[in-house]
Amino acid sequence: MEKEEALVKMQNWCAYQERSQFDVRKKLQSLKLPTEQIDEVIVLLIEDNFLNEERFALAFAGGKFRIKHWGKQKIKNELRKHQVSDYCINKALASLGDDDYEKELKRLIEKKIAQSKQSDRRKMYYSVMNYLFAKGYESDKISKALNKILGEQNDES
Repeated sequence: MEKEEALVKMQNWCAYQERSQFDVRKKLQSLKLPTEQIDEVIVLLIEDNFLNEERFALAFAGGKFRIKHWGKQKIKNELRKHQVSDYCINKALASLGDDDYEKELKRLIEKKIAQSKQSDRRKMYYSVMNYLFAKGYESDKISKALNKILGEQNDES
């Protein structure tokens, strides 16, 4: 494949949705483009603003939080897999509002407790804790929110 043809293909691909440089590099490698041409295409995509690591990180973090309800740890790990810089990762995580993050954590806890068939509170606690930890929420935040919610439920009983 010619460099110009690959550039047009990548422009269309990047225009469809935000991509990381890592994704674009993998795609160009699958098209059997030589390494020096891959670098040239990536530079042109960046210059023409088709490729922007910070914009990708912000879109990725926002989407995974709003749609898949991922926590910051999982988002951070996935962005690292895309070889996004720490600066962009931190900026993307900061874009997730603390209030929204806390509300989402509380909503997920309440939903999981409502679905739980556990009668033993300790087992339910660890079940909810493991679920949210797997979704990428920080254990200290989970524990604090979970204790608060379970404490409120005890007060109502």
